[in-house]
Amino acid sequence: MADVKWIKIATNIFDNRKIKQIEAMPKGEAIIVIWIKLICLAGTINDGGRIYFTDDIPYTPEMLATQFTRPVQIIRLALDTFERFGMIDRTDGFISLSSWGKYQSADKLEKMNASNRERQARHRAKKRDASAAEDVTGNVTVTLPVTQSNAIDIDIDRDKEEDKEKETTKESGPDGPAAPAIDYKAIQAMYNATCPSLPKCKVLSDARKGAIRARIRAGYTLDDFQALFAKAEASAFLKGSNKRNWSADFDWLIADANMAKVLDGKYDSQAQGRQEQPQTNNPFLRMLQEEGEL
Repeated sequence: MADVKWIKIATNIFDNRKIKQIEAMPKGEAIIVIWIKLICLAGTINDGGRIYFTDDIPYTPEMLATQFTRPVQIIRLALDTFERFGMIDRTDGFISLSSWGKYQSADKLEKMNASNRERQARHRAKKRDASAAEDVTGNVTVTLPVTQSNAIDIDIDRDKEEDKEKETTKESGPDGPAAPAIDYKAIQAMYNATCPSLPKCKVLSDARKGAIRARIRAGYTLDDFQALFAKAEASAFLKGSNKRNWSADFDWLIADANMAKVLDGKYDSQAQGRQEQPQTNNPFLRMLQEEGEL
């Protein structure tokens, strides 16, 4: 048990008839000092007025002489006097103060013990929280208590999760109602499966998602993307059959102007053959011709 920090002594203690008798005895003042020291030691132990070194070891006169820095003869005299006057009980060497309630209120002791129990419970709860907050590996969910230091990180993670939900459930613009759900990965997979002759789209970057989102908002559908990729795969020009051996890729196809031209059939193999134009010596114009811009 936790020790108490104070003891209660009546201001008229020296008017007590037992104290008066002790004070009149030889070595009386020394015995009274030992009495006060016993009361303080009982408060330190805080076990209902019982005094012991450990639960199994009582204080012997020699041990109390060391504890109180007094001669062992005075300690023995004091203990005998206290027991004769009914101030202490001694059982198997263990000492108990008979009038402990006068010096330490039982109600106050119980309140103090309850406070100690609450403090210990809070300490144990903190240890459990700290243990739960330790980083672990494997498929384990870790719950962190929200503190000022990690609140920002939690908010950032929450924002990321909300962004993911917005991408996979609905996309809403500031000037219009919510658009249908956009399955970016389905469009990526559609391109890779339909256009094996073109460079693979391995990563769905934010820029690519933005371009897809812009085309969807403009009114294009998944069927339009499927038609776009099918036309690109069927176009010899877009697969590299041009003087620069240039070929289209995912980013080029989903650009606004290019998507419209491909769907309009400008890069269909037959249309491209009909649109052959005389070569120019201007490098810039020749590049535009080769990419179908002229």
